[in-house]
Amino acid sequence: MDFKKEVSEIIAKETKLNKEEILQIIEIPKPEFGDFAFPCFILAKEFKKSPVEISKELQNRIKLTSLFKQIKAIGPYLNFFVNKEKFSENVLNETERKHKKLNKTIVIDLSSPNIAKPFSIGHLRSTVIGYSLYKIFDYLGYKVIRDNHLGDWGTQFGKLIYAYKKWGKKEQLKKEPIKYLLELYIKFHKEDEKDEDLNEKAREEFKKLEDKNKENVKLWEEFKDLSLKEFDRIYSRLNVKFDTYLGESFYAKDIEKTVKRFSKVAKESEGALVVEVEDMPPCMLKKSDEASTYATRELATLFYREEKYKPEKILYVVGSEQTLHFKQVFSAISRIDKKLAEKCFHVPFGWMRLKEGRMSTREGKVIFMEDVLNKGKELALKLIKEKNSKLANKDEVADKISIASIVYSDLSSDRILDVEFDWDKMISFDGDTGPYLQYALVRAGKILLKEKINKIKIENLNDFEFNLVKKISLFEEIVKRSAELYKSNLIANYSYELAREFSSFYENCPVLSEKGKEKDKRLMIVKSFYETLKKCLELLNIPVLGEM
Repeated sequence: MDFKKEVSEIIAKETKLNKEEILQIIEIPKPEFGDFAFPCFILAKEFKKSPVEISKELQNRIKLTSLFKQIKAIGPYLNFFVNKEKFSENVLNETERKHKKLNKTIVIDLSSPNIAKPFSIGHLRSTVIGYSLYKIFDYLGYKVIRDNHLGDWGTQFGKLIYAYKKWGKKEQLKKEPIKYLLELYIKFHKEDEKDEDLNEKAREEFKKLEDKNKENVKLWEEFKDLSLKEFDRIYSRLNVKFDTYLGESFYAKDIEKTVKRFSKVAKESEGALVVEVEDMPPCMLKKSDEASTYATRELATLFYREEKYKPEKILYVVGSEQTLHFKQVFSAISRIDKKLAEKCFHVPFGWMRLKEGRMSTREGKVIFMEDVLNKGKELALKLIKEKNSKLANKDEVADKISIASIVYSDLSSDRILDVEFDWDKMISFDGDTGPYLQYALVRAGKILLKEKINKIKIENLNDFEFNLVKKISLFEEIVKRSAELYKSNLIANYSYELAREFSSFYENCPVLSEKGKEKDKRLMIVKSFYETLKKCLELLNIPVLGEM
C-alpha cells in the first residue's frame, strides 16, 4: 500500500484535481507537522478562498480512516499524520518487492574513451553516471543496452600513425602502450607548432587508413587492441561491463547511406553539405573535401541503434561541452524523423577539472584513472591495518573501499556541476562518503547474522524506530525521480541520509540485547534498512562488503 497515493485519493475526492497532479505537490514536512503535507495554494481559484480557509474546510470535510491518526489544517497546508503501526508494517513488508520486467528497451551511450589515449580521471564521470543510470533503469524493469561508443576513428589517428612511424619504438609500445602513445601524441603537438606541414601529413596518414592501407590498418588495430586491454583492466576493477563496444569506425561503412537519408533537406554551403537547423549553426554532413564529420558518424550510429534495438529512449551520457553537437544532431534528425528525435536525450555533466584548469591530453595534463584507484587502495589498506589488522582479504576489501570513495565522490554531486579534482575529497573515508555507507551496511549485516527474524505485528514504535522506517519508505519514490531526471545524486544523497538515520537508531535502540517482540520488531527494521541500503549501493554501483 502506498500511503502517499492514499493521501492523493482523499484530496482528489474533495477537489477537481486529479491524483497525478496531487502526487506531484505533496510534501514531506518536518516530523512535528506530520508525515505528508498538501499545499492548498493550488485550490484558491477552485474554492475562491484563501489557502488557510481551504485547509480548514478540507479538514472538516474529510473523514478519518484507520490509515491516519490525524488530519490537521496547519496554516495553508493540510497535514496527514499516519497510523505509525500500519504505516511501518506496510513499509517493512514491501522492502523486498521487485519490479516487473517491461517490454521496453533503453540504450545508454556511456564511457566512450578514445583509443590510444589514457583512461583518465576525466573519463570517470561518463562511466559512473552512465552505469548508475543503467542500474536504475534495469531495476525499474527496462532492458538496457550498455553501449561503449569508443573514439576509435578520426584525424587524431593520422597524427598518431605519423608520430609512431617517425619516432616510435616497438619495444616501448609493448612495455607501457597507453603512456607511450600519449608521449607520441604530445610530441606531435609540440612539433606541429614548429612545422605547419605536420597536420597535412597526419591527414594524409588518416586518408590512407580510410582507404584501408595495410600498414596503417595494422597499426590502428594494434593501438586499438592494446588500448582495450588497458581499459578492460580498469572496467574490471570498477565492476563495469558493456553489451557492445562498437566504436566510430564500425559506422564508417554507413556514412554514404546516412547522407542519402537527408537528401531532401540537405543543402550545399561553401562547398560543404549541411542540414539547416533553427537557432544554431547548421549540422554538417560532409566537409568541402567530401570527408565525413563527427556529426555524420553520430547520425549513422543513431540509425543503427534504432534499427537494431527499437528503443524507447537513447541516452547520451556525454559532457556538457557537447551540448551544441547533440542539439544539432537531434534537430537534424527531427527534419526527417520527429519520432526518432523525440527518443534522444543528451544527459550532460560538468567538467572534471584540475586546480590549474581543464585537463588536456595533447598538453599531457591528465591524471590516470589507474593511479587514482591505486592511491585510494593504498590509503584504504593503511586504514585497515590500523583499525582491523586481522581482517581477511585486506587487499580486496581495500580496493572496494577505494572504489566506493571514488564513485560516491562523483555521484553525490549534481552531474551538471563542474568537479575540481582533489585527492583528499576523491579518496575520503569519513563523513558523507562511500565507505561510510559501506560501514553502515556492514554494521546492519552483523546484527542480522546473529539472529533469526520472526515476523510480528508492529506495535509501540519510538521516534528513532519510526524515523528510520519513514526514511526507508522514500526509496521507491527517490529511484523513480532519479530515473525521470537522470540524476543518480538523488539516490546517493538519500543513501547518506538513510545511513545517518540508521546510526541514530543503532545508538539509541539496542537490538540483540532486547527480548521477545521488541527484539523481533527491531530485527525487522534492521533487515528492511539493510535491504534498502544494499539496493542503493547496487544502483550506484558501489561494492557491497560483508566486513571492513
